[in-house]
Amino acid sequence: MALGFPPRLPRRNWLKWGLLGVAAAGALGVLLLAQWGDGLAAWPTAKAPAGSVALAVVGDSNSQSFQDAVSFPPGSPERGGALRPHTFQWTEVLARLRGQELDSGPWVTWGRPGEVAWLRELIGLPGGRAPLKQDYLYNFANTGATCKNLMGEFTDSRFRQVPRLVNLMDRDPDRWRNGVVIIRISTNDMNIGVTDEASRNPDSPAVKRVVQNCLDDIGEAVALIHRHHPSTRIVLVGAFDYSNHAVNLEKWQSRTALDNIAKMADSFDDALQKMVAATPNTSFFSDRQWFRGFLGTRDANGKPAFRTLHIGPTLQVVHSLGDSPDHSMLADFHNGLVWNTLWAQAMAKHLHDVVKVPVAPISDEEVVRFIRSQTDAPSGASVRATGS
Repeated sequence: MALGFPPRLPRRNWLKWGLLGVAAAGALGVLLLAQWGDGLAAWPTAKAPAGSVALAVVGDSNSQSFQDAVSFPPGSPERGGALRPHTFQWTEVLARLRGQELDSGPWVTWGRPGEVAWLRELIGLPGGRAPLKQDYLYNFANTGATCKNLMGEFTDSRFRQVPRLVNLMDRDPDRWRNGVVIIRISTNDMNIGVTDEASRNPDSPAVKRVVQNCLDDIGEAVALIHRHHPSTRIVLVGAFDYSNHAVNLEKWQSRTALDNIAKMADSFDDALQKMVAATPNTSFFSDRQWFRGFLGTRDANGKPAFRTLHIGPTLQVVHSLGDSPDHSMLADFHNGLVWNTLWAQAMAKHLHDVVKVPVAPISDEEVVRFIRSQTDAPSGASVRATGS
């Protein structure tokens, strides 16, 4: 018996079945995206403290919580290493000292991979928060974020923060009528490479482009928040001078280089202040001015001349890297316990004095008590300062 091949299907049939296959795959993809949870539903809704003001944060690793066990698992050397249980971000300090007055939302494990959040938004579903992290509900800051991650861009909207925060705010507009959003970002934009370029030529087109792009992103973020919630107060945090980072103290040791770097930061801060002057319900917080009051600055020749900070009777903090609390910065180059506690104190004062939020200022005595409660806390790892 002769063997033969099955009759070939007409080209139109192949096309029809191919299109049906693509449609089925697309429908399955949409179904999977729609069912892809973000963990938020597993957490019970927490009732905000009576009379508290909702507080949201967008930004980079300078605002992502240190106690995030998803991003920094137990045993990780990051964010204080063995001392991380007693090392806090400024947001965590505010929650502990003023959590009855400033409501950052419940502590939740929430978020999706950036690609999933972006694809969900493409089909009209909410993206939620990205990436997955353990943090306060209203904290959208994530490590590595640059100004473009505030709004996202056509080629990369995986980790955009402000549209997703606004989507969350829209669920409870009354809560945000007197709420506050703090925008603290730009360090990863005006990074060491850009700062080095500015030290030689602050008018470099590349430097100016970085600064302007960041300002444009912040302006769009402010506009979107106020388009949905016009009475929400927004705090714009100014630039941090990268020459004052503890890892950079051997760099740029000349007055000319430091003045050039300051010119770049001035252009950013001046533009933010103009934005505030033209935009109701906004305010400006100078990070550089705060730092000068915290640790001082370099001398006239650009050499490190930072002060030693005394906390209580025994703790002395110097501007250096290390996980124990006598260092201003952690070994992974992030701000340490004392830095973040004093920054939280300054932000509480700004919210009280400038934004007119009904939050009690944090006293120096409270600062000392809080820091000592962590440095004296019983733990498997010693949190005593060197020499104390």
